[in-house]
Amino acid sequence: MMNSTLQKAIEMFNQEEFYACHDILEEIWMDSVEPDKTFYQGVLQIAVGCYHLGNSNWRGAVILLGEGVHKLIEYEPDYLDVDIAQLTNDSYDLLKGLQDIEPDSVAQFYQQLCDRELEKDLTLPVIKTIC
Repeated sequence: MMNSTLQKAIEMFNQEEFYACHDILEEIWMDSVEPDKTFYQGVLQIAVGCYHLGNSNWRGAVILLGEGVHKLIEYEPDYLDVDIAQLTNDSYDLLKGLQDIEPDSVAQFYQQLCDRELEKDLTLPVIKTIC
């Protein structure tokens, strides 16, 4: 069952307020126990990866997206009313797109991603909930 703090973090994530999402998730993560702790950390890492992408930090984006996806795969298909399969698929596709570019072209990649001008149908991940 999803709590209101996680709902707020998801809202921030989906509004691309990744740093705010990070702050909320960090509070939950620090106070949680397994298996929730690793779940929160995985979502947090994907949020921070997206934050790094927006700040043209290719290396940080690649590392954190990869770590987040790796942690969340074991929570598929859904966990705490979150569609984990969709989140990991979207995040992995974004990670592969980043790995296919030169690190110094990350700002252009991000702008094209936001403008939906990439040849591949890539977008920033969105967290969907299961109703």
